[in-house]
Amino acid sequence: MERQWVIQRTNPEYRDYLCKAAGISPAISQVLINRGIKTPEAVKNFLEAGASALGNPMDSKGVPEAAEIIKKAAASGKPVLVHGDYDVDGIASTSSMVGGLKGIGASPVYFIPNRFVHGYGFHKDCIELAIQHGAGLVVTTDCGITGFETAGLAKEKGLPVVITDHHEPERGPTGCPLLPPADAVVNPKLNEGETELSGTGVAFKLAQALMGDDALQFLDIAALGTVADLVPLVAENRSIVKAGMELIESAGRPAIKALIEIAGASGKDITARLMSFSLVPRLNAPGRLESASEVVAFLLCSNENEAFERASRLDRLNKERQRLEEDTFQDAVKKLEHLAGSTAPDSIVVAGEGWHKGVLGIVASRLAEKYGRPAIVLSIDGDYARGSGRSVPGFDLYGGLCALKEMLAGFGGHRQAAGLRISTGRIDGFREAFSSLAASSISEYRPVLKIDSDITLKAVNSGLVKETTLLEPFGFGNPEPLFGAKELEVLSMKVVGNGHLKLRLRQGKSHLSYDAIGFDMGPIAPAIEDCLLVDAAFFPTANQWEGRKTLQLNLKGIRPSV
Repeated sequence: MERQWVIQRTNPEYRDYLCKAAGISPAISQVLINRGIKTPEAVKNFLEAGASALGNPMDSKGVPEAAEIIKKAAASGKPVLVHGDYDVDGIASTSSMVGGLKGIGASPVYFIPNRFVHGYGFHKDCIELAIQHGAGLVVTTDCGITGFETAGLAKEKGLPVVITDHHEPERGPTGCPLLPPADAVVNPKLNEGETELSGTGVAFKLAQALMGDDALQFLDIAALGTVADLVPLVAENRSIVKAGMELIESAGRPAIKALIEIAGASGKDITARLMSFSLVPRLNAPGRLESASEVVAFLLCSNENEAFERASRLDRLNKERQRLEEDTFQDAVKKLEHLAGSTAPDSIVVAGEGWHKGVLGIVASRLAEKYGRPAIVLSIDGDYARGSGRSVPGFDLYGGLCALKEMLAGFGGHRQAAGLRISTGRIDGFREAFSSLAASSISEYRPVLKIDSDITLKAVNSGLVKETTLLEPFGFGNPEPLFGAKELEVLSMKVVGNGHLKLRLRQGKSHLSYDAIGFDMGPIAPAIEDCLLVDAAFFPTANQWEGRKTLQLNLKGIRPSV
């Protein structure tokens, strides 16, 4: 979908002041101002985020009570059952909690629901499992905040429950949260002003309350869960991921070391992008296709040979996931074009018979990115369909589903992502209602390409690349800085690989020219091949290939110069 280019600007004098006061370049100064980081002190705090910047977990509401209950259960000698979830955030939060329990001498067992058998959420089967193991406590991670029935069943059985979650609670008519009958609840969504943590972030903070600084060993796992869950990479989330990246760099955990090797990423800089595109998909694959329980054992295993064997299996499952995803995506696009014709819809609700339920969320994400609309993808199985949705900026997906809850058999999630179940006969009506809701909620559907600063290619050098790495980790809430340069001459152009656009660009009469790569941008080659000059929006990188690093422009947009 064609995007509107917007260059963000500020008062040049203020930008230059911050540049000198904080000791950063004008381009990076502009980037930070765009992020709302506008004082030397704020710049210092942002750049120095890490383990030392983590808050005191005991300051978080519910944590002191939860920690006391867990320590009491550990002292009793009875096992503690940890109930997680099947996505990477749920797997990582389970791993952190299991590790934290072992760290205080408890005997943890864990239950990861099966996507296809149990579905999402706090499931009653875990209560039976807890009783079989003689457990004295159930602790949820990344789920449970709406688990009224299961928490109630635990109470009937005399089994204490601690809920740790980060999803939205149900709310009463006055807006007050409605909570399950648990002995303690830890959820940042209950506390105004608290950082929007991932489920793993919540579990990590509780592990910190149990183990103190010894829990810092789980920051690598917490970083993976935080990146996977797409929470804003600011404040404490930024500290968790930045510290976790440093821990991964040290190659201490056999599982992550093996995963990096099997992904072909050995020797590469550890970034949030590498985690998102190389590590997270492989950790996600078992939960999408089979059962995610094995991933917890993988993350916590200490034997390098075992770790490599398990990583190899995750890699094989991920290849199968990629095939299923691509087939479903192409089928969904065809169905969508048949439904919408030449008219762009206000939202996307597309359904298909037999689509693999494990790839629906990824397909929804790709559709939302392709069309700039909130997207819901449903797999029909008899009288009901299950699906996943992904949103776009400006639209609260969970809020939208709340408004249409009478049409649904069940749903859960947050602003950016959600899951749902619906009667097959109500899909057409839901599609119409959801489209109407989206149309009234989003005023601008044309995606915006926000350019942090307009610069000349002369300003693009190794120093600028090095400075941009100080802004890591990049992700939701802290995107890669985007620079724009105008009137560039295209010295060469070709489409390579799987539809990637490769260019050589030069500005003016300078002898300097730069390689540029536009991933998946091959289809726009015809639109610029006869242009004398082009404008480019890019992120400068140090491209690593066969042990060498070269400067390369990672294109995010290119257009004919006006």
